Amino acid sequence: MFQRFRANGPALFVPLAWVVVGAAHVGFVSLQALTIAHAVMAIMLAGFVVLSRDDMRAGALRTWWIIVAIGFVITTTGLVGLLSTPLNRGLLHIAIGGWMLLPAIGFIDTGRRSNAALLTTFGAAVISIAGMVVYFISGSGNEMAVMIAGLVLVGVGQTIGIVDAVIRYWTWTQT
Repeated sequence: MFQRFRANGPALFVPLAWVVVGAAHVGFVSLQALTIAHAVMAIMLAGFVVLSRDDMRAGALRTWWIIVAIGFVITTTGLVGLLSTPLNRGLLHIAIGGWMLLPAIGFIDTGRRSNAALLTTFGAAVISIAGMVVYFISGSGNEMAVMIAGLVLVGVGQTIGIVDAVIRYWTWTQT
């Protein structure tokens, strides 16, 4: 059961995470719910890092293990930012920027190591990085639509990349 969850879960959790982030930006997700989500995600990431280490020692899987390990630190940084009074926006920017950039690095590494389609590796990375740039150039003024557009680009790019990775991993394990 854990193996199936570990292999397929990212295809659900990655797009869901970006939907929650977008919903939080427009006020549909409360600060309390976002804080709880960060705590749950940090626990899940820590568990993944500990329980998956032996299976992810080489190649692109090692890169992804490192990304998830760094992601735990980034998520915890975001959690500290959310628990701070007042909110520590600098820590929140580190957390969101980290999660915008880290998977792009993984997609590039996966693309250079595999025969995956360019769209699902390098394309996913480019779309994600473009989303990060759009998000951060929007500033903090009344440019919510631009911020949301950036989040959508990141979510689409990462969803393309992770769904492809899950399908390729599933296909690889079936042979």
